[in-house]
Amino acid sequence: MPVHLDSPTHPVLAAVTARITERSASTRHAYLARIRAAASRGPARMSLACSNIAHGVAACAPADKLALHGATQPNIAIVTAYNDMLSAHQPYRDYPDVLREAVTGARGVAQVAGGVPAMCDGITQGRAGMELSLFSRDVIAMSTAIALSHDMFDGALLLGVCDKIVPGLVIGALSFGHLPMLFVPAGPMPSGLPNADKSRIRQRYAEGTATRADLLAAESASYHGPGTCTFYGTANSNQLLMEVMGLHLPGASFVAPNTPLRRALTIAAGRRVVELTALRGGAAPIGEVIDEHAIVNGIVALLATGGSTNHTMHLVAMAAAAGIDVRWDDFADLSAVVPTLTRIYPNGVADVNAFQRAGGMPLLIGELLGAGLLHDDVTTVAGHGLSAHYREAPILEADGELAWHRGPSDSGDKSVLRSAADPFAPDGGLRMLDGSLGRAVIKVSAVAPEHRVVRAPARVFDDQEEFLSAFRDGQLNRDMVAVVRFQGPRANGMPELHKLTPALGVLQDRGHAVALVTDGRMSGASGKVPTAMHLTPEAAADGPIARILDGDAIELDGETGRLDILVDPAELAAREPAQAAPTPIGTGRELFDCFRTAVGPADRGASVFGAA
Repeated sequence: MPVHLDSPTHPVLAAVTARITERSASTRHAYLARIRAAASRGPARMSLACSNIAHGVAACAPADKLALHGATQPNIAIVTAYNDMLSAHQPYRDYPDVLREAVTGARGVAQVAGGVPAMCDGITQGRAGMELSLFSRDVIAMSTAIALSHDMFDGALLLGVCDKIVPGLVIGALSFGHLPMLFVPAGPMPSGLPNADKSRIRQRYAEGTATRADLLAAESASYHGPGTCTFYGTANSNQLLMEVMGLHLPGASFVAPNTPLRRALTIAAGRRVVELTALRGGAAPIGEVIDEHAIVNGIVALLATGGSTNHTMHLVAMAAAAGIDVRWDDFADLSAVVPTLTRIYPNGVADVNAFQRAGGMPLLIGELLGAGLLHDDVTTVAGHGLSAHYREAPILEADGELAWHRGPSDSGDKSVLRSAADPFAPDGGLRMLDGSLGRAVIKVSAVAPEHRVVRAPARVFDDQEEFLSAFRDGQLNRDMVAVVRFQGPRANGMPELHKLTPALGVLQDRGHAVALVTDGRMSGASGKVPTAMHLTPEAAADGPIARILDGDAIELDGETGRLDILVDPAELAAREPAQAAPTPIGTGRELFDCFRTAVGPADRGASVFGAA
């Protein structure tokens, strides 16, 4: 049956949104009251003492000083995650100069207000530094708040792409929700070695049939230049969310770095944020843009594309920062009705550049709107309504001017992007698991149907190295549910465990029924082995996972959404829970002890700020 753009709102979408709105009524009301009270008809800097203003403009050019002494020109903060180690953030090096020029041309002033830390999960995988990764999100939120704390600004441009960086920027920005803010993306690197080939070399290396030189050559051919890594992990999930939630300019997410179109979109972002300031009569403060409808739109787009499992925490934490109470049940109910419309590695063989060529965000958003699975009645940085703006694609006209035209109505590659009438699967790529072991998340979009149900004896490990050592010693050549515990936020900061993926893939390819159960993370790169991740309660919070013994029968059912230990409940409860080894120190980990003490559970965002 063809899908029409005037399709009514899907009843489940309406019901989940209503449930979230009702649940959040008091906290959302309090949040809106706070940010509306902070809003001012004129620049907040005009209430500062003269010495305060003098400090704030001391290093400005004379013309900018004069402008900021008055109340007619807006001052735009630039908050940047630039560093030249992260390929995704290296293009930001030149953005401040480009943005300052654009803002000046729109009769405003721009200042770099501050930087936020940006660590790379790709570099820290399997290393001690990965234990700082999730907590870096909340540090970034605090750093964003510090950058915006001077009461000098009328709007902000947020420069960040990867993993914890975008969620952290959003959380921090929402503390200044009365200001308009745009995210300015940098785009993905060109396609390199196909992801399937990279995965194959990784697995061969785990088996001992490829050398370290072979592996390094493959990895270097995959990650080879400026821009976001091209697989569909958390970084590219971030970009998708910022666009569908109305914080990017339309079609900006996946335009390559260092191209004329990328530069034109960056300039347009600088001009647009000036137009959105209160001084220019704008009406899109970030705290109003991020409402219940926008959050639900983000969840739907994540599910429809099989995006990063990290966002089952990040979206909860971002929503909470806006006074909105989102639960895993909301993800589960939406996942049951949202079809899978993309196949992007690791959920397929294509990368995000192929997704962009196939029609990208304008086509995806159009299909979801047509199926009644997105809220169109939303405020965005481009204007009111998704359909009116985000079904358009940016292009450079013959004269070099940036323009938006209606995006494609059909996919250019149906192996990568399909219509809602002809999806890859009738439901979403993420599912929630419940059972006697607690609650967890599974990403089934990359798992073949025949591998989604595993019932096998447990083999218990308290860290990654124990598992890998057993694998290398040949102890794991059998059906098995690997239980890797004490990897939750309270235990060690909840690192990603991708170092386990090649070894688990080898065991599955040998014909064994294998699965992974962990209170740690796997993120958007979760692969072909069924994995129950983010298990809560975690082992360090006395969750049932702390009482599993080697040989206990575990059943992970990704089809029905069950995760159970097949042990008498009374016997399980009577067992002494395992105790974690002392938290290691070094590599900065000792500085985060207060975070491990204060952090909430995974299903409430794994945040030190608490939930809505």
